[in-house]
Amino acid sequence: MHKFKRLPRHIGIIPDGNRRWAQNKGFEKQDGYEFGIQPGFELYSLCLELGIEEMTFYGFTVDNTKRPSLQTTAFQKACVDAVECLANRDADLLVVGNTQSPSFPKELLPYSKRTRFGEGLMKVNFLVNYDWNWDLNYSVKNSDFNSNKNLVKGIASSDISRMDLIIRWGGRRRLSGFLPIQSIYADFYVLDEMWPDYNNEQVYKALEWYQDQDITLGG
Repeated sequence: MHKFKRLPRHIGIIPDGNRRWAQNKGFEKQDGYEFGIQPGFELYSLCLELGIEEMTFYGFTVDNTKRPSLQTTAFQKACVDAVECLANRDADLLVVGNTQSPSFPKELLPYSKRTRFGEGLMKVNFLVNYDWNWDLNYSVKNSDFNSNKNLVKGIASSDISRMDLIIRWGGRRRLSGFLPIQSIYADFYVLDEMWPDYNNEQVYKALEWYQDQDITLGG
């Protein structure tokens, strides 16, 4: 049994490596996304057990939709399947992304406002058709902006809190535009394993590393 002296309140998840995993297994690139759904629920169950208060999954970005249509359709479907399955769990669910774009799955429109399922034991956020520039400019485009307003309160992702720890699978050491405001003081842990090869020990490894980080928030 793993015991930790402190846990992050909010964990961000970048589930990368689906396409590389598929190719290594002899599949087509787009086939990898389907294998990335079940790991998300294993991680959700673990975070619930640990008492994590909030988690955010990076689904897909506006830039990702420039990929071949077979891949785009596959990751859109994977996001819809994941969110609709999560709707049967205990979660306060929110999907954040550009809903005005044709690339945003219409099935997820009902979840663009936070929705409680079951006992709502944990806030769960999905970024779907997300773009950091769209997020930050939301307050300017959608409100009576003046220079005295706090821009952060008006961004599209304003209902998502600051992240304490971001875990990225797949070995890439970059944030890829992941919630630039909420990630501002997050500790960033990279796993070389591809996302479809997820197991709980990988998260325990990240949490053990997190124990030794000096949390100053710039102070």
